[in-house]
Amino acid sequence: MKRLKIVALTMLLGMFASVVRVNAQDVAEGEQIFKNNCAACHNTSAEPLVGPGLQGVGQRRPLDWIVKWVHNPQAVIASGDKYANDLYNKFGKAQMTAYPSYSEAQIKSVLAYIDAQNAAPAAPAAGAAPAAGAAAPAAESNGGMLQYILIALLGVMVLVLVALLSIVTTLSKLASVSAEEAESIPLLQRIAENGKKLAANNAFKTGAALLITLLIGKATIDAAYGVGIHQGYAPEQPIHFSHKLHAGDYQINCGYCHTGVYKGKGANVPSPNICMNCHNTIKRESPEIQKIYRAIEKDEPIQWIRVHNLPDLAYFNHSQHTNVAGLECQNCHGEIQKMEVVEQRSTLTMGWCIDCHRKTDVNTKGNAYYDKLVEIHNKENKEPLKVANIGGLECSKCHY
Repeated sequence: MKRLKIVALTMLLGMFASVVRVNAQDVAEGEQIFKNNCAACHNTSAEPLVGPGLQGVGQRRPLDWIVKWVHNPQAVIASGDKYANDLYNKFGKAQMTAYPSYSEAQIKSVLAYIDAQNAAPAAPAAGAAPAAGAAAPAAESNGGMLQYILIALLGVMVLVLVALLSIVTTLSKLASVSAEEAESIPLLQRIAENGKKLAANNAFKTGAALLITLLIGKATIDAAYGVGIHQGYAPEQPIHFSHKLHAGDYQINCGYCHTGVYKGKGANVPSPNICMNCHNTIKRESPEIQKIYRAIEKDEPIQWIRVHNLPDLAYFNHSQHTNVAGLECQNCHGEIQKMEVVEQRSTLTMGWCIDCHRKTDVNTKGNAYYDKLVEIHNKENKEPLKVANIGGLECSKCHY
């Protein structure tokens, strides 16, 4: 029983150490570096994007190899490294950008962020990570919130440790029977007697109740974080439309079909006559195109299913983001040009929007409206003008 107690204590201390090692500031710094430089080509999950998925990369390769690769990937490939060359050939010999300015500590912070992403509760039917600025719900909190979460986890670990130690102590007391006595009592009888003693032991009942309460509490918190989040939602549309074919292969501009995306509050769902600009002569015999003809003949709208849907209490203007700010559609919608079936890649939560406003530079180039603001800002700040500096965090910006 002493050995059992030592094993239990060792396991719990190991769990403590793993939590303590994840420094909240490191994860927050790694998140920013990843989103600014890596998210366009890599997922934090195992799913490949332009490059390989990065889940478990810290276990697949040693840290010194990862540092060399980030600093100068072409040099690693040229050295004849088999793993690097296999990776290079597997992903179409796409050249990764070198980042020689990042220190080993910063690279380790990115690895910590990747591990934190994969350790967090998974969102339902989660898709690939968005091209920029989006993350899973568990990663939206800033460094301060993450610190509170880690402190809460440490508290939970303490309670679990106390409960397990009390259980181990109880078991050791119950097992303190001499070998001669144990042999004289049938096995099933010993089990039944020990079970009754264990059930009557106050320490055991307290520990068991504590463990059950903690498990229920964790399940409740995990469920609460997912309320109202539809990341990964990809409904089947009444007509199969491939964005990969139209926006990807044929490179049709988003504004051709979604006419309001650059000049209106909403992007607008395309009407059948826009489809007919091409399909009055192209693939008319297709069963999917025939659905459009039938809708036109019956003078009925096509019942497209909305994928991205903000609550009514939130105001969002497409033209302000695409035309004025100069953002690409992929910033919010992910790599739409690669989707056969459109899905919601970003969480679209308030925390996700605020995080973007804190990090995104205001597009002031060629816009005289911002000249005075930039002049005033630059007198007191060395950082570029962010959306947060011009009221991007004010409640009334998005809520009437």
